[in-house]
Amino acid sequence: MTSPFDTLPVTYDDFSAIPFRTHLETPSVLRALGDLRGAKALDLGCGSGFYTRLLRHRGAARVTGIDISTGMIAHARAEETARPLGVDYLLGDGTLPDHLAGTFDLVLGVYVLPYATTLAELRQLCTTAARALRPGGRFVTLPMHPDVRAGTISYAPYGFELTAAGPPADASPVLLHLRFPGHAPEAVTAYYWSRDTLEGALREAGFARPRWTELTVAEPGVAAHGEAYWHDYLAHPHTVIADCRTSRPTGAPA
Repeated sequence: MTSPFDTLPVTYDDFSAIPFRTHLETPSVLRALGDLRGAKALDLGCGSGFYTRLLRHRGAARVTGIDISTGMIAHARAEETARPLGVDYLLGDGTLPDHLAGTFDLVLGVYVLPYATTLAELRQLCTTAARALRPGGRFVTLPMHPDVRAGTISYAPYGFELTAAGPPADASPVLLHLRFPGHAPEAVTAYYWSRDTLEGALREAGFARPRWTELTVAEPGVAAHGEAYWHDYLAHPHTVIADCRTSRPTGAPA
């Protein structure tokens, strides 16, 4: 099994250290997650393990990461070997091993839904999240913003750029260019899903209607870069946080 992300783990780790993530995305995700002490958490589409490790550092009692990319999982496992946190990393295709069904309090999915290329794949990812959770568990995820603009959106100060060929429509491709110091430009393809389609897929999987929360800049980011630095991104954000709970018992087929 190969993935376009197999060669990108170091790039993704380094991207996690740029101001966009340290002052905007990551603090927004942590605010949405709240108190993690004692929680059992699954990082769905964990990539290089940045958020997986962060969940453990924030007090989660048991953390598992799962990703389709062999390169990403190998990198995450190597990091666990070098600096052990007690995190498990699984190679998977978007499904969940039976023994893990219904065992988690929280599923985090940062930029995992945008890589569903079809409605069936989107539904499968939502079902996997629901199946992982105990009754009343939470799924916190960052899809592509349903109100994202068409055309090319430059987020040059923040290290990336988006290009959509036409008006956003379900399953339409959006090219993500990573451009930040110390790395050659990289490009991956993500896919747009409307708010109605995302909420429908979540509902079919067994979730209540999500709470949508925009990203906000942490105070150190304003102090370090000024308010004007963040204006272009906040005026046209490329992602949003969807936070939803299971609305019926999970662990059984949806």
